[in-house]
Amino acid sequence: MLIYGFHAVLARLKRDAAGVRDLYVDAGREDARMRELVKTANDAGLRPHFVDGSRIEKLCPRKRHQGVVAMVEFSAPALTLEDLLDSVSAPVTLLLLDGVTDPRNLGACLRVADGAGAAAVIAPKDHACQLTDVAIQTASGAAESVPYIMVTNLARAMDTIRERDIWLVGADDAAPHNLYQAALPSSIGWVLGAEGTGMRRLTRERCDILVSIPMLGQVSSLNVSVAAGVVLYESLRQRGTAAAG
Repeated sequence: MLIYGFHAVLARLKRDAAGVRDLYVDAGREDARMRELVKTANDAGLRPHFVDGSRIEKLCPRKRHQGVVAMVEFSAPALTLEDLLDSVSAPVTLLLLDGVTDPRNLGACLRVADGAGAAAVIAPKDHACQLTDVAIQTASGAAESVPYIMVTNLARAMDTIRERDIWLVGADDAAPHNLYQAALPSSIGWVLGAEGTGMRRLTRERCDILVSIPMLGQVSSLNVSVAAGVVLYESLRQRGTAAAG
């Protein structure tokens, strides 16, 4: 498969250069970012193909490739929910997405989940985004480090997660308490709905706690990937504070 753009290609070169079969770069670009990428590739024993910009465009037509395209062996983590739950130990963080269909939002959520140390991102097979090339590109390498587990029934999956002593905390604009007023559990599954529509009723009802993200301006809600960053890092902060105490 192809990945493109500086962030995604550099992340792959730094993490798994051996999985890059071919690297094509625009010979007309000689700026600092391109020099860094070429040096990273050379240091990993990979020799880029310097081609003209039209060749790059043919490889990734109408994509924001920035003059960099890599042919890679993509290997997403393959796990069932049960396999995941059997393999993790407390404290654990999960991110559950209900109704997120935009691949860029999914990719950004995977990237945030990776940064915050989440064990997996979980979504229903229906009414959710597949792991497309756009999602993989946006994730900037996180699609290969964070399992994306699609389940047949999200409500049933939530029941399974709760049986493992992982509390489910939903982000809901109508919740009586906000994120910063809640004492968050150490093992937590954050549940987020799509921007604008939020969580479905059955999903909301299975949450142990509902909290809101304070909105002090004119907009009523955050983009789901931004919301994911806010809640994941707040639970990480509280866990660190508890450990320090």
